[in-house]
Amino acid sequence: MAAVLESVPSPHSSHPRTAVSRRRRPFVWTHTGTSPLRFLSATSPNTASRRRGIFCEAQNVPSRAFAVPRRNVMTLMLSSFIFSQVGFHDSSLAQPSIGFREYIDTFDGYTFKYPQNWIQVRGAGADIFFRDPFVLDENISVEVSSPSSSKYKSVEDLGPPQKAGEKVLKQYLTEFMSTRLGVRRESNILSTSSRVADDGKIYYQVEINIKSYANNNELAVMPQERIVRLEWNRRYLSVLGVENNRLYELRLQTPENVFLEEENDLRQVMDSFRVVKVAA
Repeated sequence: MAAVLESVPSPHSSHPRTAVSRRRRPFVWTHTGTSPLRFLSATSPNTASRRRGIFCEAQNVPSRAFAVPRRNVMTLMLSSFIFSQVGFHDSSLAQPSIGFREYIDTFDGYTFKYPQNWIQVRGAGADIFFRDPFVLDENISVEVSSPSSSKYKSVEDLGPPQKAGEKVLKQYLTEFMSTRLGVRRESNILSTSSRVADDGKIYYQVEINIKSYANNNELAVMPQERIVRLEWNRRYLSVLGVENNRLYELRLQTPENVFLEEENDLRQVMDSFRVVKVAA
């Protein structure tokens, strides 16, 4: 039976908010002892929401209030923004790791970590399937070959990593076949590699980009009326391993622009995948 073990950082405590009166009297600003406000990227994995944009929150430290004339408010806010950008610019770009949960399947024999805010989707056809609740095109799943029809001894039975990558790409394109008129897919194997994990087993990693194009008017008679547009542009990350005479594949799907923001976390998920010996 599959079990989910949680290793989630404790939630951040709420922060006090700074109120500014709209009446015609000096504004009251709450000073924290350092920079008045710190700005964080809303796309950072540490945020509870995945909405884009910038938000700010007050430092959770003892504060004192002092009066600021109305004409100096904008100057103070601008200075706060500049200082906060200088102090937190690097940490925002670093994309600090979000919390992860560990999924352990003791029945089929594999384990991996996934982002703590992703939700499980049942009936998706895979052995297990999790999805980002905000970016619906971003998900993770595991495929396991049938024990009766596969007798793998090592992932090297697939051939070298490049050969395995070609098989993975072919499988993706087969799954994405469409009967719609004017649909075209462009695919490219970005990289293939082999590594030995801390469990002593060999794992293959495959990275693929697939773009889907379609006509905006499938039934148009004149060619100029059939304008081709990009439907989606996705990155597919696969990790292949063998144990129990079965082939295991961890699959990560994410939009290409999201991958650029979350690459560090997604690679942690890939590196966490392990296949485990199951008792006979």
